[in-house]
Amino acid sequence: MPTSPLRIVFAGTPEFAAASLQALLTNTKDSNAENQYQIVGVYTQPDRPAGRGQKLVQSPVKQLAIANDIPVYQPLNFKQDEDKAQLAALEADLMIVAAYGIILPKVVLDTPKFGCINVHASLLPRWRGAAPIHRSLIAGDGETGITIMQMDVGLDTGDMLLKAYCDIKPTDTSETLHDRLAVLGGSALIEALEKFKAGTLVPEQQDESLTCYAAKLTKQEGDVNWSSSAELIERQIRGLSPWPVAYTNSLAGVMKIHAAHIASVSDEASTPGDILVVSKEGIIVATGQGSILITEIQFAGGKRMKVQDALNGKNKAALEIGQRLGVNESEDKSEQTA
Repeated sequence: MPTSPLRIVFAGTPEFAAASLQALLTNTKDSNAENQYQIVGVYTQPDRPAGRGQKLVQSPVKQLAIANDIPVYQPLNFKQDEDKAQLAALEADLMIVAAYGIILPKVVLDTPKFGCINVHASLLPRWRGAAPIHRSLIAGDGETGITIMQMDVGLDTGDMLLKAYCDIKPTDTSETLHDRLAVLGGSALIEALEKFKAGTLVPEQQDESLTCYAAKLTKQEGDVNWSSSAELIERQIRGLSPWPVAYTNSLAGVMKIHAAHIASVSDEASTPGDILVVSKEGIIVATGQGSILITEIQFAGGKRMKVQDALNGKNKAALEIGQRLGVNESEDKSEQTA
């Protein structure tokens, strides 16, 4: 095992990764030299245009690295020889990867003395891939967590080094679950590093028979099928909040659904998508099985708001009892003329 301090290269991009970098930074300032880590460089994706002005925005990881005077590197990928040489010149003992967003070739994985480890937001081998937090919610999982794993050339296929567990609450959205897992990822990473330095980490192979994949999210997945059950739709809404957000057609055009929960109202004679009840709490909509109470929405060009506030706005007619959600304009006209 290496002597202190452990030379670390960190690779990550969004807030989830920044939480792990912050955990490392906190430990580098620990007065106990045995627990110190030397972060010799940070890799993150190139700055991206964002907002109406399309100004270049630095990733959360880059901002944190700059604030702590850590060298930052932003290659498009690691196909260029100079990028590989730069990484080798850092002479890292270990590379830590958390939501980096760039596939690392084998030559990069083999460059640090002890390879690369990943902070993954699921209990592997369940939910390998790009969107494990969202997929666990949509699937109705009761538990998830963090897996610290040894990286190899496969997609999250390497040996598991440490797991930390996290219950999924009935009210969780992908945002709230993300925030808890980000903190848990940082603490799990430090625990794994301490065990690594002590020589007590025991790699465990993944059981391929338990594998499932967390495919990258698309905006189209937000389109609500009101013929589905209230339970499935409610999980869809929570799992896609705050992005890409569930949505449906309405009399006022596309309506995003930011928050909802299962309701007790039932009307077997209604058609899925029918608005059954309108109140200050929200609107209750019929589904293929059961009903759902929608409490926060957003119309095109407008802001996210409580349904109660929308009932006083220009699109209130779209929220009246008897209106049917999920019907496009052509279908609506054909029904009216039939």
